[in-house]
Amino acid sequence: MVTPALTTFAEPPPAARPPPAALERARGEARVAFRFDGGNRLAENFQSGCAKVRFPTVFDDGPAEVVLLNTAGGLTGGDRMAVAISAGAGSHISASTQAAERIYRALEDAAEVTTRLTVDAGASLDWLPQETILFDRSRLTRRLDIDVHPGARLLAVEAIVLGRAAMGERVRSVELHDSWRVRRGGRLAFADGLRIDGDSVATLAGKATGNGAAALATVLMVAPDAEAWLERARSVLADAQCEAGVSACNGMLTARLLAADGFALRIDLTRLIEALRGTTMPRTWTC
Repeated sequence: MVTPALTTFAEPPPAARPPPAALERARGEARVAFRFDGGNRLAENFQSGCAKVRFPTVFDDGPAEVVLLNTAGGLTGGDRMAVAISAGAGSHISASTQAAERIYRALEDAAEVTTRLTVDAGASLDWLPQETILFDRSRLTRRLDIDVHPGARLLAVEAIVLGRAAMGERVRSVELHDSWRVRRGGRLAFADGLRIDGDSVATLAGKATGNGAAALATVLMVAPDAEAWLERARSVLADAQCEAGVSACNGMLTARLLAADGFALRIDLTRLIEALRGTTMPRTWTC
């Protein structure tokens, strides 16, 4: 009997292997500008990629509403999103998002989100996006740049939720670089940064870091009368479920909130923002 010879196949050398297929990445950019001409008037509306903008009808004398959408359904490593909103002199704008933004597990690079807000003389801008939810092994670099005229008014919030408590998630590995830069009259007035790199549960467990929080938010008001709102803000948060603190100086009011989960954070955050803006939250927050 003749035994057939075995056929072997040598693995090609690394140089001969085809490069891995490039993964598709989300890209989005939106630019919106308003001017005042007997009322709020849209001056610019640019949108591309997965960034979409909607303008709900305003039936009263309230601010013009801008709603931002991410049609990609969330962001992951390598995705890029850029938003610019400008409130021209005398205009009154409210900007929010259709839903909470989700940052999914990243294989390589971080997702990048950049936001630029401009508030001209006599204008008012409320920047009220819903929460950003970070999933386990997600990576996010986010930057918020704001230019405010000394005679303008800004109310801005950014909230972060680490995992979905209802699903029993605990974010054990995350990379977050979050940066705020606020200029007033061209001069730097507020600079803030948050970095979490690694086990967020362990990082936020300490008394001086988060006291076990899994949701956190920063609220900033910049206005000529910002200090006058301090006692009002503190009274609203006096019976808060969250751990919260408020301070005010130099025409700025800052509030920090820490909560065990996103639900508790949203309740107190809504109460505070509604007190500071003197009206209800954008409808997207309750839909």
